[in-house]
Amino acid sequence: MSTQTRLYYVHDPMCSWCWAFRPTWLKVVAGMPPGIRVQRLLGGLAPDSRVPMEPELQLYLQQTWRRIQQRVPGSEFNFDFWRICQPRRSTYPACRAVIAAREQDGTAEERMIHAIQQAYYLQARNPSDDAQLVELADGIGLDAGRFAARLSAAETNATLLREIEFGQRIGAQGFPSLILQQGGRYRTLDYDYNDPQVVLDQL
Repeated sequence: MSTQTRLYYVHDPMCSWCWAFRPTWLKVVAGMPPGIRVQRLLGGLAPDSRVPMEPELQLYLQQTWRRIQQRVPGSEFNFDFWRICQPRRSTYPACRAVIAAREQDGTAEERMIHAIQQAYYLQARNPSDDAQLVELADGIGLDAGRFAARLSAAETNATLLREIEFGQRIGAQGFPSLILQQGGRYRTLDYDYNDPQVVLDQL
């Protein structure tokens, strides 16, 4: 493979389908041929909002979690989230948290994504809240004060908007999206939530 070959993984840390795809995605990364660089792009599922989520949408998302459990065996969800937390349709804070973690420590991106996913899907915590995100950053060993400052910085939001725009420009439609760049050409890859070989056969 050419050193110019890059695999973009377009995702949102609060996308339930991305959570379900995580085990397969890790196997894809582990099994890729040499010469391919992986780059994650934040897709930005839902802009900032302080408005409580409508009951109809809450019900729809709970049904989505159940559909995922049927389609992707082994996917875990803690439905206490919907009883304990005040959900908001707002994933941009979690996306900015990934950027803030990445900027503080280049190795922290994946740890932060996983911490957000575990908090949301397993621990019934709300990653739409900045205070929760700061706690998660502290929990993975980041400087909480520095992280909090970057989380709310205008530059961090600008970085997120650029990533969203770039992902859309190269063809991301929904999350997750896998897009292979070879030279100046971009190709969207098919994938199966339960079988990493579907992606590996296209590389």
